[in-house]
Amino acid sequence: MENTMTDKYRRAIIQRIKDLRKERGITQIQMADKIGVKQSHISRMESGNHRISIDFLIVVITEGLEMSLHEFFKEELHVN
Repeated sequence: MENTMTDKYRRAIIQRIKDLRKERGITQIQMADKIGVKQSHISRMESGNHRISIDFLIVVITEGLEMSLHEFFKEELHVN
């Protein structure tokens, strides 16, 4: 069961990525194509069924969402 603060922040970051992707009208397939992975990788990431590295998160944010890390993290994450 996930209950550590690290797990909570990881889930909040993933949710923010998913929300921003949808707000920008980017499909999982389009996101995957932009960063060179399969759509299933994006799906597993967003569903929390796949542990991802910090390197992959940086690629998703900077290349997939086309935003800086500063811009991504300037809003407070909703950690539950």
